[in-house]
Amino acid sequence: MRKLTEKELVLASHNQGKLREIAKLVEPLGIAVKSAADFGLTEPDETETTFAGNARIKAHFAASATGLPALSDDSGITVDGLDGAPGVYTADWAETPNGRDFPMAMKKVWDQLEAKDAARPRTASFRCVLCVAWPDGHDEVFEGKVDGHLTWPMRGELGFGFDPIFIPEGHDITFGEMDPDLKHSISHRADAFQKMLANCFA
Repeated sequence: MRKLTEKELVLASHNQGKLREIAKLVEPLGIAVKSAADFGLTEPDETETTFAGNARIKAHFAASATGLPALSDDSGITVDGLDGAPGVYTADWAETPNGRDFPMAMKKVWDQLEAKDAARPRTASFRCVLCVAWPDGHDEVFEGKVDGHLTWPMRGELGFGFDPIFIPEGHDITFGEMDPDLKHSISHRADAFQKMLANCFA
């Protein structure tokens, strides 16, 4: 695997929540993280049907446009009772004409679970794929996951996305209630990030 030796990295995302999490994770490495927005980049169309495919689209787009290594994150929640939905379409479920509305999306997930069978298990997983791409077209891909279950009503003001209804295994509070440092240590993104560290930075 290729080692990342550069001291500047572009995060191929406009999501400020992801930027905060990833900047926190790479801070000890002495790497400066800039976002796609810092370079005025648009967001490429995510046309793949897998997390890895969409992560590659975003990372290669940013690396090519900036001439710097780029890190992308494609992530979402897969709900067992909904046959893995929303999955790669997690953000799409929150889209409205006025922007993303995650409380609406969380209610949609819960209502669909209730409509299918109120007794069905509420197990779910957050999944994350990180892709590091270089301007020459090379990339490395790492996948992480955290299992848990959903709860209702929403709980907590921390985190972002579906965090307020997801309780990770071994805990009794949602990601939305969890101290960010604890969440960052056990999340799907942290899992993928540790794999990336072991391979690209070792």
